[in-house]
Amino acid sequence: MSSGQEVGEIFGDGSGPAMSLLRSPTVIIAAVGLWGMNVYLFKLFKIDYVHVLTLDLIKEKETSARKGGDNKEDDNSDLCSVGSTGSIPGPTMTNRNTKGSKRRANSPGDSNNHGNSADDSEVTAGKLIIFSLSLLLLLHMSTVTWIDFIGGSAIGAIFIFYLAVIVGILLPLPSTAWIRTACMTIFHRTFELINPRCFCLGSGIPRAIPFIDVFFADACCSLSKVFFDWGMLWHLAWHYPEPVPMELHSIIIPSVAASLPYFIRARQCLVMYTIGALKADAKKYQHMLNAIKYSTSLWPLVVSAYQKTITNEKEKAALEAFLIVLLAINSTYSLAWDIIMDWGMMQNTCAGGSNGGLTKSHSSCAHSVLRPKLRFGAPTSIGILFIDIVLRYSWVLRFWETDLFPNADIYILCTQFLEAIRRSLWNLLRVEWEHIKQNKGKEEDADDDVEMMEQKAFLAPKSRSMSPSFQHKQRS
Repeated sequence: MSSGQEVGEIFGDGSGPAMSLLRSPTVIIAAVGLWGMNVYLFKLFKIDYVHVLTLDLIKEKETSARKGGDNKEDDNSDLCSVGSTGSIPGPTMTNRNTKGSKRRANSPGDSNNHGNSADDSEVTAGKLIIFSLSLLLLLHMSTVTWIDFIGGSAIGAIFIFYLAVIVGILLPLPSTAWIRTACMTIFHRTFELINPRCFCLGSGIPRAIPFIDVFFADACCSLSKVFFDWGMLWHLAWHYPEPVPMELHSIIIPSVAASLPYFIRARQCLVMYTIGALKADAKKYQHMLNAIKYSTSLWPLVVSAYQKTITNEKEKAALEAFLIVLLAINSTYSLAWDIIMDWGMMQNTCAGGSNGGLTKSHSSCAHSVLRPKLRFGAPTSIGILFIDIVLRYSWVLRFWETDLFPNADIYILCTQFLEAIRRSLWNLLRVEWEHIKQNKGKEEDADDDVEMMEQKAFLAPKSRSMSPSFQHKQRS
């Protein structure tokens, strides 16, 4: 969820709208590179993020198989595609939910069975970072060539960039097979975001939202300004070469595009609330509170866009004060939800049992205040928590906007980058907490070794591996 849902310059034919076109691909490129950082840290701390993301799909498929049904929305091909985008080949994932099964990742036997195809489709941190740097270079070359040498417009440069990316991905090269697989997975999950998940005829209960779709929708919320810029690109192309008229209807399409992730995420919460109500779940109210949280993100975006159409300075100042209040409410609400619900922290762990039964003795004050299990360690978790607090309120930079930034669009670009960084750090603790909940009671024999690793410093070389006894168990 964006830390500040303001929008940049919309109208006119100057540098403002041109910057709007360039910032959306730049932020996407940064998000790809930051996801590479996530993949590296998940692997470093032995968190199987692929299994965490796809476990609900596996369970849903197994339930459908037991009932003799045919789950057409999430079939085996999607599980394989999701699995192939992770650090572990897809076929090894189906055995991980079996009690007593041993984890195996990229073992010699796996490499013999899958050959080079598994390596080609495997998403690694290095591939993601190299891919993001390549996209950044392509964006620079396309804009410089098209604008400076050919004398074209920024709209043409952006379309050339997107066209070059599409052609490069579609070329049947073995080195880009993992990109095509990842794109197919993204398209499939995008379809699932708009899937109504209607009532099943047999049970009368909607299908539950899998964690991978929740995670994906949350990521889209952080890119809401990118969706706004894409809507603005459509307007600029439609009116080209004339500037976009300063009228109310000109902000409708960009605002609707930016609001889509929040509407989708709120609908997911309402679906889960409906399931909880039908099952008489005592905690169903949490989904309604979550839906309300996403609704608080819509109003700042709409008010900020509407503010661009106002010419009266007095009315614009009144909207500015109203916008600040909306941003403060949204940031505070979202921050509290991050810490308590998304990360499972500060839930009175000392009293025992409120964190899913994780009542193991606490090794530090941080474990007592946050939660007993911190796979990334107490110093790193506290650091992420502090950075998230700061970046949630990055919109306060608007008070020094004219002093720090040459124009409003540079300020918006900066907040977009900060939100991408915040989301990447949020991903670490969110997947970690989901991993802990999914593996509750299944790894008791490894708890002592994990806690020893957590207590070591993050940058210490020796802290990057499990204890010898745990490594011996992994090899066995």
